[in-house]
This record gives sequence, C-alpha cells and structure tokens, in this order.
Amino acid sequence: MTISTTTASRGSGLAVTVADLAGRCDEWLPRVRLDPSGRWYERLHRDAGQEIWLISWLPGQTTGLHDHGGSRGAFAVALGSLEERDLSGVREVAPGRARAFGSDYIHEVRNVSAAPAVSVHVYSPPLSTMNRYDIVGDRLVRLATEEAAQW
Repeated sequence: MTISTTTASRGSGLAVTVADLAGRCDEWLPRVRLDPSGRWYERLHRDAGQEIWLISWLPGQTTGLHDHGGSRGAFAVALGSLEERDLSGVREVAPGRARAFGSDYIHEVRNVSAAPAVSVHVYSPPLSTMNRYDIVGDRLVRLATEEAAQW
C-alpha cells in the first residue's frame, strides 16, 4: 500500500490525510481484523515525520483517557461510528468525519454503538510515548506512561 505523505506535514494536512485514507477503504479493508479481546491495530506507514495506523473497534472497546506524548494527530472514522470524549465534552464522530488535535490533547475514543467500527489515525512526529489518565473527583490524574515498544 502506498501512502501519500505530502499533505500530512502541514498542520491541517493531518486531518486531510486521514480523511483521504478513510475514504479509500478498498485499499486497506482486507487487512482489518476484529478482536474480541481488544482493539486491533496495524501501522500502515511510518517515516521520520509521521506514522499512520488503522484501528478496528468492536462494541464497547475503548482507548481510555490518554495523550499522544507530545505528537499532534488526527483520526477519521471510515466505517461505523465512534464517540470521542475530551476534557470539554463528548461528541460522536461519524463516517467521513476527521478530528485533528494538538500536541497536548487528552481524549478517549470508544465504540458505543452496536456495530464494529474502523478508523484511520496519523501522528506527527511518530508516537514515542503515551500517557494514561483518569479523572478522580475534579482532577486529572496520570496513571501510567507507555513507551512505543509496548504497542
């Protein structure tokens, strides 16, 4: 699979990249797996400036609250529907919609529907760490830091 990286180096280009890839599901759909034990994911592309992931979600699967270790990013839903919760609220992300975020963004993505979903994600620079969080009372508490080698 050839991934175009020319638009992804610009800020809004991350959302353009994932929206374009999400719309070309004939190129990646045969790779998708559904795993009842957890979200399935596969890296589609990585270079010095960015990495692109394909993720499948069965009903109830979630990321938990996390950041992207200083990387900017974007994701687009290709099939199904996902819900995103950040520190300001909750929103549905429908097929064809892309969500872009900055390097200090904390969110949770989950499948609250009754059907599987598939999304495309891009991070720039490539992920090196991710921090996991919980909300305790009215405070955001960091629970753990994961290194890229753990994915």
